[in-house]
Amino acid sequence: MRILLVLAHPLPESFAASVAQAAREALEASGHVVDLLDLYAEDFDPRLSKAERRGYFDVPYDASAVADIVGRLKAADGLILVFPQWWFNFPAILKGFFDRVFAPGVAFTHDVAGGRIVPQLTHIRLLYALTTTGSPWWLVHFYMGNPVRRLLKRGIAAFCSKKLVFRMLSLHDMDRATEARRKAHLERVRKVLAAV
Repeated sequence: MRILLVLAHPLPESFAASVAQAAREALEASGHVVDLLDLYAEDFDPRLSKAERRGYFDVPYDASAVADIVGRLKAADGLILVFPQWWFNFPAILKGFFDRVFAPGVAFTHDVAGGRIVPQLTHIRLLYALTTTGSPWWLVHFYMGNPVRRLLKRGIAAFCSKKLVFRMLSLHDMDRATEARRKAHLERVRKVLAAV
């Protein structure tokens, strides 16, 4: 399987970078091809341009400004996202990745008859999110309703693909996580991805 592994963290020494490295090693050890897209290292611009917004309903939509990344997404069989949750949401650079790359004609097409959208990433067979939160589990789930999981599973996965495997692995309360908890989480990531 060819996996697009997207890392969204500005610090190369971050725990997120360690998670991405563990994921890559586990996947490659199982024979998968991994394409690492480090959004910060590749200087991805998350801002949707005026031209991109004005042309959002044009057919065909002009995705030429992000053509390289679109090509990498279209070549993938699976998508794995590695990111921290900040303010119970995606980092801005990852949100911009969705805004600019998961565009009409790439991730979906507009159904002109009924306003629905038709999935176009039907070749994507799995979407995994490997994430951390600074908040404890109960706060993310019970108080906030786990918004990132809902957006990924009910929004992006459901609207852009069909019948993919969705999974989210989170290390909660990251701000107080001991080294032992962080190591245990990395082992969990390795174990889960070794089974892909």
